[in-house]
This record gives sequence, C-alpha cells and structure tokens, in this order.
Amino acid sequence: MERSIVTPSFTFISSPARILFGCGSRARLAEEIGRLGRSRALVLATPFQKTEAETLASSLGPLAAGVFAGATMHTPVDITLQAMAAFEAHGADCVISLGGGSTIGLGKAIARRTGTDQIVIATTYAGSEVTNILGETENGIKTTVRGPDILPETVIYDPELTCGLPVAMSVTSGLNAMAHAVEALYAQDRNPITTMMALEGIRALYKALPAIVVAADDITARSQALYGSWLCGSVLGMVSMALHHKLCHTIGGSFDMPHAETHAVLLPHTTAYTERGAADLLKPVADLFAAPTAGIGLYDFAAGLGAPLSLARLGFAESDIDRAAELATLNPYYNPRPIEPEGIKTLIRKAWEGTRPD
Repeated sequence: MERSIVTPSFTFISSPARILFGCGSRARLAEEIGRLGRSRALVLATPFQKTEAETLASSLGPLAAGVFAGATMHTPVDITLQAMAAFEAHGADCVISLGGGSTIGLGKAIARRTGTDQIVIATTYAGSEVTNILGETENGIKTTVRGPDILPETVIYDPELTCGLPVAMSVTSGLNAMAHAVEALYAQDRNPITTMMALEGIRALYKALPAIVVAADDITARSQALYGSWLCGSVLGMVSMALHHKLCHTIGGSFDMPHAETHAVLLPHTTAYTERGAADLLKPVADLFAAPTAGIGLYDFAAGLGAPLSLARLGFAESDIDRAAELATLNPYYNPRPIEPEGIKTLIRKAWEGTRPD
C-alpha cells in the first residue's frame, strides 16, 4: 500500500513586491514610475556608481528629481539624514535605488521615514531588495527593524547590468545571498515553501558563481545568479533570522567590516556551529556540495571561488574577538544549537584564522 505524505501545518506569508526580470527590463523604469503614480524620482547610488546614477537620471528626463550618490554600507543614520535633506530639496516623491545592499538600505531608510515608494534596480546579489528588513548603524551599533513600509514596491532584475560587477565582488555578493537561504533552512518559522525556495536559490548560485569566475560576461550565468539571489533574498524576508545574521550584523556594524565579505567568511563557520543542532535540516546543503557536512562544503566552495576565508584578511583585529563574542551573545537570536559565549568565541576565532571547519 502506498504511504501517504503528511504535510505539517505552517504559515506562509508571501512578499508583495513586483518583480521585473530579464535582459532589457531596465527599459521599463519610466513605466514603473508612472504606474506608481509618481513623477519625481531621486536616484540613489554609492560614490562608486555615481556616473551610472547620473546617466540613469539623464535618461529619465523630467521624471528624475536629482541624484544622491552618498550611500555607504551598514546604512549610517547620518548619511540617511543627508539623503533626506536632498529628497526634500529636490521635491522628490519616490526613490530609485541603483546598486546593491548599501544603496538599497538607504532607499529603505528614506521610505521608512517618509512612506515614499521605492524602485530598486539590483546590480549585485545582495537580496535585500526583496526583504522588509532594514539594518541601520548609529554610534557604532547596528540595529535591525522590519515593517511593510520597508519593502520596495518594484524590483528590476536586468542581468546585463551585472556583467560589469567585478568577479571578486560577484563571488562575495553571491555567497552573501547564499547565506540568507542557508539560514532560512533552520529558521524557527521555516515552512515547506521557504525551504523549497531556499534550496532552489542555493542550487542556482552553486551553478552560477563558478561560471562567472571563468567568464565574467557569461549572461546565462549572470541571469542564473540574479535568479538565485532573488530567491535567497525572498526567503530571508519570509522567516526570522538566526545566529549567522546576528554575528554579521555585530561584526559588520560594530567593527565597520565590509558587509558581503563578512557574510562570505562567516557562513561556513556559523553553519558548522549550527549543524550540530540541525544536521537533518542542513543535510541537503552537504549533499549538494558532495561534502561530509554543510559547513565543510560551503568552506571548500568558497575557497574554490577564490573568496576571502578569514576575518583577519578583511582587517578584523584579533584583539576584538572577545568583544565581538560578547556583543553577539547579548539579546541573541533563536538558533537550533544554543548560543553559548565560549562556543561563539571559538567560532569567531576560527573565522578570524580562516581554518576549515571541523
């Protein structure tokens, strides 16, 4: 007799964001501004992408209110206040975030304070463009909030815009996205749908990132990476965060460490730590990487891509390990394996050294 499959009870909340995916989809930007009932968009960018932001604003003509190219990582509140002043001075009624996590975070911060609409043109694999999560830094402390007013209304994924993303940044950004999905697999409020999306996102990036390392302009690989990052970011917005994101926010925000690179370095170690309490949930990751454990599989995958493997290489001081562990264990997030001070200190030290997980 065929056995029936019992599906557990669960709650699933879908993201209401509008997604425009495909090569050339950036051409629909003006259409989206009009669809939202807006007419004066402030284009946001980092200093690194200022030229691209100005070109984009020029292409929009009167629909562009101006450009603010001061976005930076970890969304410092003082930068947000400067952007708010520009938003008001230009008479803007919406924002266009061109870029990755730093610019997207700034757009979210403005939207949270003004209620304005956001359109994101994603040029990295950050994934934050499809979450209702905002992390802001003030006085050396990074705090995270969620809310419906934080989620961008429209996200444009045009793979052609990612071909110029340097390979090293593509790798760390992709591993950052992968971290969202790995953690979603053991989230306290996970469900069959988020698990399915998380595994599909990890698989897509597992295939795409090595191809991008070989050929940075491989449009098929770039499309697959964007697809994977969309799925990984989406599940991050659907479930609660755990140890990995707590550590990344602590080390990134309190010690001014680069965001994507910190995620990339910590991922194998936070996974190995948690795996002792959630081996069954992380087994699909170990199987995908054909590794004895998910932590080892992620470490070897990152090493094969040439990704940074140690916090020391990123500039994190050995003398800050104890302080980071102390901060990370204050108001800890849920985790399948209990968050213990000595265990977290050992985890951070291994990440600082860059040693392969046990």
